[in-house]
Amino acid sequence: MGWLIKIGLVYLLLINLIAYGAMGLDKRKAKRHQWRIPESVLFTWVLLGGGCGGILGMHRFHHKTKHRSFRIGFPLITIFEYGLLLIFLFWR
Repeated sequence: MGWLIKIGLVYLLLINLIAYGAMGLDKRKAKRHQWRIPESVLFTWVLLGGGCGGILGMHRFHHKTKHRSFRIGFPLITIFEYGLLLIFLFWR
């Protein structure tokens, strides 16, 4: 099971980096009035496990912080997913 945990941790690291980067990229594009990353894509990165990166990116770049769906949705999804992960890891 050790290799599975390592793969899982690498996956979580990568997906969180992607979510963080997507928030930064979308903020930059918003400032330049360019094509934007759809909100559904930002939520998808969080649903795939990038909640911490999405939340950090939201606050670091001050992006989508006025949108209630992001302020509440990102943390709720993250808490739910990491709660499931803990149950999976420690269920006996």
